Amino acid sequence: MTLLHKSSSAMPEGQRTRVWDVPTRAFHWLFVAAIAFAWWTAETDRMDWHLDAGYVVLGLLVFRIYWGFVGSSTARFASFVRGPQATLAYIRTLPGCLVSAKAGHNPLGAWSILAMLALVIAQVTLGLFAVDVDGISSGPLSDRVSFDTGRLCAEYHDALFNVLLGLIALHVAAVLFYLLYKGDDLIGPMVHGKRRVADATVTIAPLWRAVIGVLLAAGFTWFVTNGLKF
Repeated sequence: MTLLHKSSSAMPEGQRTRVWDVPTRAFHWLFVAAIAFAWWTAETDRMDWHLDAGYVVLGLLVFRIYWGFVGSSTARFASFVRGPQATLAYIRTLPGCLVSAKAGHNPLGAWSILAMLALVIAQVTLGLFAVDVDGISSGPLSDRVSFDTGRLCAEYHDALFNVLLGLIALHVAAVLFYLLYKGDDLIGPMVHGKRRVADATVTIAPLWRAVIGVLLAAGFTWFVTNGLKF
């Protein structure tokens, strides 16, 4: 099975297949909305709403990590995370008008996703311990650290978001590159779930697994936002 296929239209031959399940697509767009809302509330000094946005992001992260192990085949980390050799081999194909014929993320996109998740995990963790300059708007775990440590967490929390914005800009640029240069629409499939691929072997996880994931994410988020107290 080849990773890339080239045709006269630069699009892979094959049937339109559902490559993204509903939970993955829902996570993606809720994640976009929550990050945007968190940025807006921070910029407009609506700190109560900013905390709520952070809790939503935390719940989404927990769900995505869970779904990365038990979700549909294209959502599982093991199915799309590749080593340096495979990633470099894929990078060398970028100048050509080649479109991935395999369902799911390409090797380079996989590392982008892992970087995004890692950054947001760090961002949320810092926010949980952050202390505002007046000590009023603080994270739910700020009582576990000193005031100075909490202020340091707040400063790193603010600085790291600029790095996250840079990664988001790079992600958007990559999507536009695939759309305009390669003629490969990555946005549509994340809306309706279907994409034309040569490798149509996709296993969709049952809905009950997603329900369990939502309950676990909600329970974990409640536990953390309650100060790790039942």
